[in-house]
Amino acid sequence: MDKLVISGGKKLKGRVSISGAKNAAVAILPAAALCDEVCRIENIPNISDINLMCRILSDMGANVKMINNNTIEIDPTHMISNSAPHDLMKNMRASSYLLGVLLGKFGEANVCLPGGCDFGVRPIDQHLKGFSALGAECNLNGGIINVRADKLVGAHIYLDVVSVGATMNIMLAAVRAEGLTVLENAAKEPHIVDLANFLNCMGADISGAGTDVIKIRGVKRLKGTTYSIIPDQIEAGTYMAIAAATKGDVIIENVIPKHLESITAKLEEMGIDLTIDDDAIRVSCSGRIKKCNIKTMPHPGFPTDMQPQITALLSTADGTSMVNEAVWDNRFRYIDELRRMGANISVDGRVAVIEGVDKLIGAPVKAVDLRAGAALVLAGLCAEGTTTIESIHHIERGYENIIEKLQNIGADIKKISCEDDKSGESVG
Repeated sequence: MDKLVISGGKKLKGRVSISGAKNAAVAILPAAALCDEVCRIENIPNISDINLMCRILSDMGANVKMINNNTIEIDPTHMISNSAPHDLMKNMRASSYLLGVLLGKFGEANVCLPGGCDFGVRPIDQHLKGFSALGAECNLNGGIINVRADKLVGAHIYLDVVSVGATMNIMLAAVRAEGLTVLENAAKEPHIVDLANFLNCMGADISGAGTDVIKIRGVKRLKGTTYSIIPDQIEAGTYMAIAAATKGDVIIENVIPKHLESITAKLEEMGIDLTIDDDAIRVSCSGRIKKCNIKTMPHPGFPTDMQPQITALLSTADGTSMVNEAVWDNRFRYIDELRRMGANISVDGRVAVIEGVDKLIGAPVKAVDLRAGAALVLAGLCAEGTTTIESIHHIERGYENIIEKLQNIGADIKKISCEDDKSGESVG
């Protein structure tokens, strides 16, 4: 098993270029299967979740061609299976988008309950509610979800809770339904807008993405297209927090500042200096950051996927901060790992109280999920001494070339295998 070894205390300086958005890519890749022509998708992040989705599509009969590390062509012409490979599906949450895709393409889908990071109950009842409204029968048997419909017909659907996954999945099923679908209380995240833009480029008729009411007028067929995915707002926010934590001076390039407003607002509240340009943000910090209270919310609120990184950043703030996790019910499991490094954090339900300490101390820790792993990288980079992070496969699910990007701005970070750990030789 690979590990990250970080020697902390370096002030990071330089430039980091942000990759394509993971949360958009994992929906756009399967969405390409809704047409019967070749789609070329650019600015794809080269991460393990993307590689897994490509394997799933290949196993189902699609011709997936890697043009380069960040460009993929998908030819779904010979896809005939309405069942996704269960052994691969169980490893990623986003594989649930195949429900909407296969239902829209074949009128039936057989998909196992999806996996991914474990930080609370993630029901798909809102997904199934939407499919049922479109005319599908939904059944769960032995962990396999079956949805089928002789014909999908547009409907008026109100989501009981704001759900990114349900919003995307219903969009995917409705694009080839007959008539108009109106989806209310829809999620508004940038990757939902990106998915809608991709589908529209293929000939779909979707309006309102980015608001809480999305209208999808079904079309009979979709055509191939070339599309470039938006930059990843969470990766950008992570490097912004890392720059601040290490008292560095880093320019984060290839970003859409509008997508980062909830993050930049909180960083400025902490006293961190930001210079915002059209497609880049400079982050610099020289002194101890100020305390800050944060509550995660659906977009345009503060993103839950940035909560662990910001909590790690606040662990060395001046004063007492509070972080309220209002989206997931079990997303503080990584706190014990930060405590190993000297953080003074107490958790009561969905609220973490962070008493800022003067410094963190390097320690052996373990990533429990994707964003928790990023938080530990941040903590290790600003800590005194050496931090070793285990279970880094979680981190590799969502951050492209994170080691190289950090090394390029002065971080002392490397990846070692267990064998190398015993011999003292590094591999990265």
